[in-house]
Amino acid sequence: MNKRIGALALVAASAVALAGCSGGAGAGTETGSQGDELDSLTGVIGSKDFAEQYVLAYITTELFRAHGADVEANIDLVGSTNVRQAFENDEFLGYWDYTGTGWITYLGETEPVQGAEAQFDAVAEADLEQNGIVWLEPAPLNNTYALAGASGTLEDLGVSTLSDVAALPADEQTFCIESEFSTRDDGWPGLRDAYGFEDSTALLDTGIIYTATAEGADCTFGEVFETDGRIPAMDLTVLEDDQEFFPAYQGSFTVKQETLDEHPAIADVIGLVSPLLTTEVMQDLNSQVDVDGEDPEDVAIDWLTEQGLI
Repeated sequence: MNKRIGALALVAASAVALAGCSGGAGAGTETGSQGDELDSLTGVIGSKDFAEQYVLAYITTELFRAHGADVEANIDLVGSTNVRQAFENDEFLGYWDYTGTGWITYLGETEPVQGAEAQFDAVAEADLEQNGIVWLEPAPLNNTYALAGASGTLEDLGVSTLSDVAALPADEQTFCIESEFSTRDDGWPGLRDAYGFEDSTALLDTGIIYTATAEGADCTFGEVFETDGRIPAMDLTVLEDDQEFFPAYQGSFTVKQETLDEHPAIADVIGLVSPLLTTEVMQDLNSQVDVDGEDPEDVAIDWLTEQGLI
């Protein structure tokens, strides 16, 4: 715990100095340059295999480059476990992960911690103590699991919470979910038992779930991720998890303690971007990729430029 406190203190200790050298858009002496705090940093930024992760990897890569690093992004690995293993094997110098995933998938906990701040503190302390991995201060975004329905359908049914759904007749409780969600401790088995849902599910690929839910073809309700840009694009509405079953999935850049000790400015540079990454911002960035078909690297560069960060 002392190491974590020391690592996080680096952000506050040097924030003023870093702000002075970054200075906003156009402050660098070269095109896109904001400083040279990371001029000795080299390596690869990792990513999982979906749009949000691609965008976050490119945001980090371009931001680090603007501060002097020689880094590139790798978006080729599939699955949380594979990316985490590559990180632990030093194939990546860091990547963005989610507090709920860290707690349940990597640390093997079965009971989520209620409350975003408490969940972050729990995973950050445990992962540092057990594995020497630092979770930098998280972004406001919460890419948690959720159930959603077509907005018009929810209005017709008169439901806005998951408890409302549980009170519906059995034939109106139909759910589209993906295979991983169907077996996770923080997925369907626990959710079904917590709310008393009917066990009427259709297993679909993630992308198809959004379309099927919007059309009401295979199900009335579908499993979604709250930062997914297809939620507003397809006029879906997320149902309130009024019993707070799902853990928080705040995004945080993860890095080994030894790497942070050698390059403490990593925490400061991430601190420039992390507070800006809200759920609504990520929905918009994800929508540009998943709905509009834009390249995630272009989306990342355009957004960083708009923010005056490169």
